[in-house]
Amino acid sequence: MPLFPQKATGCFGVLGALLCAAVVAPTPAAAATSTPLYASPTGSGSTCTVSAPCSLAGAKTKVQGLVSGMAADIDVYLRGGTYRLAEAFALGPSDSGKNGHKVVYAAYPGEKPVLNGAKKITGFSVYDSAKSIYRAAVPAGTQSRQLFVDGVRAQRARGPLNPGGFTLSGSSFTTSDTSYASFTNASSVEVAYDKDWKHMRCPLAGITVPSGGGSSLNVDPDCFVDNNTSVVNRGFPFNGAGLPKLDGVTWVENAYQLLDEPGEFYLDSAADYLYYKPRTGENLSTADVELPVLEKLVDASGTPGHLTPVNDNDSNAMYTGAWSTSTGRTYGDLNADVHAATTNGDSVSYTFTGTGLDVLSEVNSDEGGIDVYVDGTKTQSVSAAGSTRLAQQVIASVSGLTKAQHTVKLVKTSGTYMVIDGFTVIPDTVAPVHDITFQGLTFAYTTWMLPSTVGYIDNQAGVLWDAATQAPLRIPAAVQIHRGSDISLTGNEITHTGGNGVDLADGTQDTSVTGNFIHDTSGGGVYAGEVDDYYLTDTARMTTGDTISQNWIEHVALDYRDAVGIWGGYTRDLTIANNDIGHTAYSGISLGWGWGYASPCSMQSAQGLSTCRHGTIYAGDNQILSNHVHDVMNVLHDGGPIYTNGGQGNGDGSATSVTSGNLLEVTNHTNQVIYHDEGSSYWNTHDNVVRLGGGNWVGMWTPTIHDNNIHDNYADRSSYDNRGTNITLAQSTIVSGGAWPAAAQAIIAAAGPTAAFRPLTGLIDDDDTAISYTGSWSGSGYRGLGDLHDALHATSTNGDSATLTFTGTGVSVIGEKYSDQGQIEVFVDGTSKGLFDTSAATRQAQQTVYSVNGLTAGSHTIQVVKRSGAYATVDGFEVTGTYNNTNASVAYNGNWDRFANRGLGDYQDDVHAGTVNGDSVTVTFIGTGIDVITETNTDEGTIAVSLDGASKGTVNANATSRHVQQTVYTVSGLLTGRHTLTLTKNSGTYMVIDRFDVK
Repeated sequence: MPLFPQKATGCFGVLGALLCAAVVAPTPAAAATSTPLYASPTGSGSTCTVSAPCSLAGAKTKVQGLVSGMAADIDVYLRGGTYRLAEAFALGPSDSGKNGHKVVYAAYPGEKPVLNGAKKITGFSVYDSAKSIYRAAVPAGTQSRQLFVDGVRAQRARGPLNPGGFTLSGSSFTTSDTSYASFTNASSVEVAYDKDWKHMRCPLAGITVPSGGGSSLNVDPDCFVDNNTSVVNRGFPFNGAGLPKLDGVTWVENAYQLLDEPGEFYLDSAADYLYYKPRTGENLSTADVELPVLEKLVDASGTPGHLTPVNDNDSNAMYTGAWSTSTGRTYGDLNADVHAATTNGDSVSYTFTGTGLDVLSEVNSDEGGIDVYVDGTKTQSVSAAGSTRLAQQVIASVSGLTKAQHTVKLVKTSGTYMVIDGFTVIPDTVAPVHDITFQGLTFAYTTWMLPSTVGYIDNQAGVLWDAATQAPLRIPAAVQIHRGSDISLTGNEITHTGGNGVDLADGTQDTSVTGNFIHDTSGGGVYAGEVDDYYLTDTARMTTGDTISQNWIEHVALDYRDAVGIWGGYTRDLTIANNDIGHTAYSGISLGWGWGYASPCSMQSAQGLSTCRHGTIYAGDNQILSNHVHDVMNVLHDGGPIYTNGGQGNGDGSATSVTSGNLLEVTNHTNQVIYHDEGSSYWNTHDNVVRLGGGNWVGMWTPTIHDNNIHDNYADRSSYDNRGTNITLAQSTIVSGGAWPAAAQAIIAAAGPTAAFRPLTGLIDDDDTAISYTGSWSGSGYRGLGDLHDALHATSTNGDSATLTFTGTGVSVIGEKYSDQGQIEVFVDGTSKGLFDTSAATRQAQQTVYSVNGLTAGSHTIQVVKRSGAYATVDGFEVTGTYNNTNASVAYNGNWDRFANRGLGDYQDDVHAGTVNGDSVTVTFIGTGIDVITETNTDEGTIAVSLDGASKGTVNANATSRHVQQTVYTVSGLLTGRHTLTLTKNSGTYMVIDRFDVK
């Protein structure tokens, strides 16, 4: 008989109660607390049952028929496979949950549904055998800027980085190199340039031969104007004073003639051919070649969408009386101009179709009262009087009208002036898309074609300028949410994108992005908020209450190198917490906008500004908490692991924002690690740890940065920059040689995702918080030499050490071998294992320099100490990690209980057990393999195994007698990376889980 008492039922783990009823008894009739529907890539019809799943579109239609009477959640389970989308999966208010319940789109347990925006390309044949270039036909008119082969990003054909010999002549880059003149499809070729904090690129108008010979790369004239001769400079609150411009070449891209390195591709959209030069080991007859064609995979949009003010000279504005116009003003007005009247009774009428209107004006001491009429009826009296001049103020806001044509009239009643600056029409009722959850899904393969036609006209941090209107423009996201509320993205993977990963746009509120893996993006990771709604007073249209937490965000901004891991514009009550952000070209976290716009004129004057563009913004009460930000700023400059911009709070301390508990390390091209940039105000910055890298530990470079409280931080450097106003700054506790005090160690241990969101791992990267570095180590990223995650740690001082404590049975030290390296000494559990030579005639990346196996399952410590040579390197540790069944990241779905103190020889004397067929357990791990170790016995049966969403058959835990700590499933030789294993009970009285060993 098993030593299991009568068990209570319950649902545990990441999916928890969401999946409990439907998975245990997966039919709609049996679901006690939810309405389950089922979709599959090959589904059809409208029944949407587990035995007859429908298409994703069919499930959406079914949901629309159920939402009005919702008494429980509607759970749409997506069966595994590729959902190859012809267009973005669009959701609106009619697809939203109701009555306090949600519509949930979730992966069916143990399966991997992938929403895919690419065309699968087949039919490759050799095109140029001498150069090993293959070619395949693509559908007519196919356009894309990205390609992925077996899940690995290909490089758009490009020349060498930082090529010499180019001279800017007019709008052309000239060179003595004659090869460029032979390029075909010259108008598809692009030049890209990285300078300071900006990434810029332009298509060419053509390539010609100058009179003196060589080649002239003639930049598209419109793009050159915006990126060089007339760089967009709207000033506060849209951008700052620095204007890097396209006056050099970092690389030349997108010509067939540049297709010279394995892993490069060229798409000839005019001739409908794709060219590719395979990497070693790639077989194009069997490879999965994905050419993205969609910009977005999910488009969840409420109304009214994006709102942009129109100027005071808009044709719908009718001015009555003695109005004058004033242009070229320097006070921060919209488009630097206003209309003004001086006579009481003068009026302005604005006729529009919609449900509301904001009227933007100026507040000042010489302004006064205004009567407001809506469709001929006086509705309110307002005043524009104030002690301080403030630009772009909402002096009258009308909302809640029926959607129709209306006229709002403003009549001057007092004061010297009445000023009109602009109008924002609200075309529709504020109706968010809401109460929708995406859980456990994979979103992959998008592109973004705008840079191919107009170029990349950068402002900062993935915020661009529209080429036609010079309005702010954002990179689109694979999962795009406009005007959302109570949307949840939990436990998804977002990868292989041609733009951003996730975007919470246009006043999205109370939305969470939690526990997702976001990586391999051309743009940024997660974006929230806007850059042009700073003036709002209507909280219903603000970005408020969103949470971005527990996410793993890495290798973003691979094409558009100014994009960041997490970005927030104008936001209130945004929480960015417990994320791991690494391996970026520019900043890790960027929050805020507006530069010195919200700072008083006295501070702008102290900064040396000759004008004062001054208004208010609604940002405040934001929090950046307990994030691990590492190996950032690898390419661009003038950013940081945490970067803030513009004001927070309203000046009375009621909306102070917080930066606390963050671990910031391996900072590369960083002038400031905690970077409170221009206009940053009302930040409480405390209990952060700064280590390993360059730059000041905190920087505030100008007087418009004000009223920040910086205290109780820890750093391995004493340098800081404080030229702000009314700053309270206490020097950090300065630590040398990695001897962090207990309080700092607690911050380090708590930074990044918490235990429930940490994958089991056998591969410990050199940036992992579990590694303790003692001595003068440095970190280096984007080396391009084959390191794990393209980064490693190094020291030049003998006696410096790196120490890892792990639970497992074996460990290997991964480092580099090269001629400038020497011997390291390795200690395991305090005992020296000898000296090991890491020198080699040629550079060799990701080398195992020491390995041991057969340790007892339990806690061990390995230490690497530099003994000789110019350098010692640590690229990571490969651990056979042992994880008990109680590990917080092990997700139990269904009816499970834990049984402790069994006394039968289980690992740590406990197990988890499930009794219902369909109960499952899921683990996500980082490594190359995993062992499932448990009990076999007469009352146990078969277990279905799924790895990365693919069935691996069943294993049998039945035995004639009890045997503990038995390996019932093992897999090895997987590609290094993240994997997901699901075990589902098929038969027997019990399914038992004891431990997992990850390799």
